[in-house]
Amino acid sequence: MRALTNSDSLELLRDLIRIPSVNPVLAPHEGHNEVKIAEFAVEWLRKHHIHAEIEFVEPGRPNVYAELGDGDGPTLCFCAHLDTVGTEGMTIEPFEPTVEGNRVYGRGSCDMKAGVASIMSAAAILAAEGTIKGKVILALICDEEYASIGADHYVLHHKADACILTEPSDLKMVVAHRGFLWAKITTTGRSAHGARWDLGESAITKMGSILVGLDQFDKKVLRERKDPLVGPASMHVSLVNGGVGVSTYAPECQIHVERRTLPNEDADAVKAEIEQVVKEAVEGAEVEWYFKRDPLLCDENAEIIQHATKAYETVMGHEVEKIGWEVWTDAAVFHQAGIPTINIGASGFGLHEPVEWVDFESVMKNTDILVESAKSFLKAGSSISN
Repeated sequence: MRALTNSDSLELLRDLIRIPSVNPVLAPHEGHNEVKIAEFAVEWLRKHHIHAEIEFVEPGRPNVYAELGDGDGPTLCFCAHLDTVGTEGMTIEPFEPTVEGNRVYGRGSCDMKAGVASIMSAAAILAAEGTIKGKVILALICDEEYASIGADHYVLHHKADACILTEPSDLKMVVAHRGFLWAKITTTGRSAHGARWDLGESAITKMGSILVGLDQFDKKVLRERKDPLVGPASMHVSLVNGGVGVSTYAPECQIHVERRTLPNEDADAVKAEIEQVVKEAVEGAEVEWYFKRDPLLCDENAEIIQHATKAYETVMGHEVEKIGWEVWTDAAVFHQAGIPTINIGASGFGLHEPVEWVDFESVMKNTDILVESAKSFLKAGSSISN
């Protein structure tokens, strides 16, 4: 008999949605409940005989760490984020989950409280069965929707032999995705009265040449550079700021650029290319690289892929589709920490949109895939160690 009923898991998902865990950086007027949802998760897990505790990344920003098993074997991590984006513009009640057929509506229903519910449900099922040789650890983390400080903190303090994320993926296995780099580019001019064309030099005009150069580089070079799983490389100018007044030549102009990187690209080479484009457009312009996230590419021979594939076929009755994503996820943080990582999540609609829902049947399938993946991965590891 199943240790946790579908009704139990549905109520868990609805309870998670009811807690408005909006990322406080994205929406400061909304985001005050990351601690509340972490406390709820810890209490629920403990009721199901799973050790769980809160680990604060910084004040008010919690991760939940949980574990089960005897520790005599490998460690498998299940990971999902607790935060959501804001609710501005939503046309449904964001935090009062409604159910219509298989669909569960609400902010975060799909992205990704469905994944949190699958992980917590899978842990409860495994704990009730009591057959774990090795260890399953849970990473319910904060801040994925902004800077992923939760994932960074988690991998500094916890180790695992493999990890499965549960971002919504329509029950497909994500084995690769793009990374990104952020840069600030600055041009300088000479401030002067708007009538003094003989003295003034506009930094904004200079930046125009750089904008054209970057746009041509994106369209003519990067779009031809393709990865079979994640598609082409790309870049875009996302922010621009310059000038001090209508009647004054602009002394400075700044733009921010995001470069989306492929799994096989070298970050230093990527930087050098863009710096060369900028140099050719405007001599003396400054490029400052200030944030980087690596791409993901899980080795096709990684044990977690083999065991999760087997588990998927057991649950679904057919082969899993292995895909790549253009977007970035916390999977790359775990993978960069030396933990082979994949993603399998539920089906749904409306991530960051006015209407968001998740297909609950896919949430339960996701749960079963996690349970079977853990059994297969840990059994194989414990037999080898013995």
